[in-house]
Amino acid sequence: MAQVPQTFFDALAVRTWCGLTLAALGRAREEIDAINVYPVADGDTGTNLYLTAESAATAVEAVFAGYEAGSGAASVPAGKPSLADAARAMAHGALIGARGNSGTILAQLLRGMAQVLAAGGETSHADGDGLSLALRHAADSARQAVAHPVEGTVLSVASAAADAAEEAEGDCGTVARAAYRGACVALAATPGQLAVLEHAGVVDAGGRGLVAVLAALVGTFTGEVPGLSGAVPVAHARVEPAHVVDPARVADPAPVEDCADGPDGEGGPAFEVIYLLEAEDAAVVRLRRRLDALGDSLVVVGGDGLWNVHVHVDDAGAAVEAGVEAGRPYRIRITHFGVDDAHTRGGERPPRERVQRAVVAVVPGEGLAGLYTEAGATAVLARPGEPPASGELVEAVRRAHAREVVLLPNDADLRHTAAAAAEQARTEGIRVALIPTRSAVQGIAALAVHEPDRRFDEDVVSMTSAAGATRYAEVTVAERQSWTMAGICQAGDVLGLIDGDVAVIGADVTAAAETVLNRMLAAGGELVTLVLGDEAPEGVAEHLESRVREAYLAVDTVVYRGGRQGALLLIGVE
Repeated sequence: MAQVPQTFFDALAVRTWCGLTLAALGRAREEIDAINVYPVADGDTGTNLYLTAESAATAVEAVFAGYEAGSGAASVPAGKPSLADAARAMAHGALIGARGNSGTILAQLLRGMAQVLAAGGETSHADGDGLSLALRHAADSARQAVAHPVEGTVLSVASAAADAAEEAEGDCGTVARAAYRGACVALAATPGQLAVLEHAGVVDAGGRGLVAVLAALVGTFTGEVPGLSGAVPVAHARVEPAHVVDPARVADPAPVEDCADGPDGEGGPAFEVIYLLEAEDAAVVRLRRRLDALGDSLVVVGGDGLWNVHVHVDDAGAAVEAGVEAGRPYRIRITHFGVDDAHTRGGERPPRERVQRAVVAVVPGEGLAGLYTEAGATAVLARPGEPPASGELVEAVRRAHAREVVLLPNDADLRHTAAAAAEQARTEGIRVALIPTRSAVQGIAALAVHEPDRRFDEDVVSMTSAAGATRYAEVTVAERQSWTMAGICQAGDVLGLIDGDVAVIGADVTAAAETVLNRMLAAGGELVTLVLGDEAPEGVAEHLESRVREAYLAVDTVVYRGGRQGALLLIGVE
């Protein structure tokens, strides 16, 4: 679809670029996944790039939404965000949402661009020369972030794009076109630079993804996005016949010995380890050396105290311990290259058979994530203020590896996100039922009656009924003064919300929780579920349990530890 072109690189151009990038990667995702043979043939490069871009786009939208919602407020400037605001949001969003080797490198490319674009402070826009400088810095910083740069990869494509941009003269549209064409030529050359690509008859998957990102950049400034058909843009790349993607060869890529093994013929590392890290620069320098000795595909991106670390290792524990020594690692993701991945030796064993049915649930804390996992669900952890994007939910549905999936968003605000994820999964042949749970306690009730052996429709009806019969509440602390259904609250007040609406305003957590519980049980109930957050005061659970025993003799109580879940306390009554 034609877009209104942007003349300069301003905040709106950043927003438009992020949106077009997401659309371009969405269209090309399956193709990019299919040609993913380096550094690990695990078929997820397109997905990882999409999820990284989605996180960047979400962060930029949040900045614009903040200005729109806060227009006229003393704490929010009037008008729209500056170029620096939008560029920094894009880079930060990509950094915290980066997935896999390709996504981590894309995050550093965007960070490198943002550093140049934001250098002007409150300057409203950048011109063609500024865009050229941004692309150059992006390519250089991404190369520096990789422990052992390899030609024939996305790094080569990024460098070629920057070279072409530097030779161009004109406005942003002219520079973007030059960068795109340079990237296309470099992409076509990748099989000649990397033997594993030549053998598989494909171009580099990460480079193909960057071409899609640059195509979106062209669309931002010209109104037309080239190459959205999903095919490698041969018109500009002049791809030789031997280098055109051959679907037959993609379906049966190079033998694993050629694409995943080291020089000695042994299999590659068994685990991919990714985490965000809060650490000082000097500690990160030491961390790079330590991780480089532990494995390969090491990429460390970020700065200003926040880093994204990616490495392939055999000892995942040692990689995490190295992060602990350097600073505070969190959002730790460890993926085993299992028997159904092309990364493993030989490929003699057949792919893992899909299970018939699975449950995928969004949960607000580590404790609940453990509880849901023990019950057999695939848990997606949503930290306070960081709700999962639809792409992350789609990835979780794929990870469940089932023919039928029940999706529990456990948050009213995630209903549309979950619906989009369900629709995407259905296009991939997975039968998905979305149960609109609005709280993790409703999800617990649904999971308690889940029976994978009965008919899918019957199971969904039973789970939906159980969730709907569970009233939910939470006790939290107000962050700012606000009008509520219960009156005006001040920052620091304790709020008790029942079914999403503020019902109690108080000064004491335990007292507010007891009032909320009494109101809920006034309408009846047989079971009370309490989920304690890390910051809940000592003794609140014992007090509420005692209150239930004394005043409601036929009601049972169960208590769980939710971890860092945002709310001090979640309450369910069914």
